[in-house]
Amino acid sequence: MPKILSEERVVEYSTEFKVRVVALTNQLKVDTTTIANIIGLHPVMVYRWRQESREGKLVEKPSRRISMAKTTKTQSQTDDK
Repeated sequence: MPKILSEERVVEYSTEFKVRVVALTNQLKVDTTTIANIIGLHPVMVYRWRQESREGKLVEKPSRRISMAKTTKTQSQTDDK
């Protein structure tokens, strides 16, 4: 999520958040301005992130985090038993 960097309310969003917003705009058949309004962003910011994504500047860096969520067994795992 965003973090406020100064008293002037400059907000910096994580790369992961930007990549997810761009993916959302690409997946849905909704206008980008509508998605920006729902998320609470200015449409120009979303358009800029989309442009950076097309140019290859907005790339999510691999994370060393391990998901702690429970996963369901896939069909191949159940077949192995």
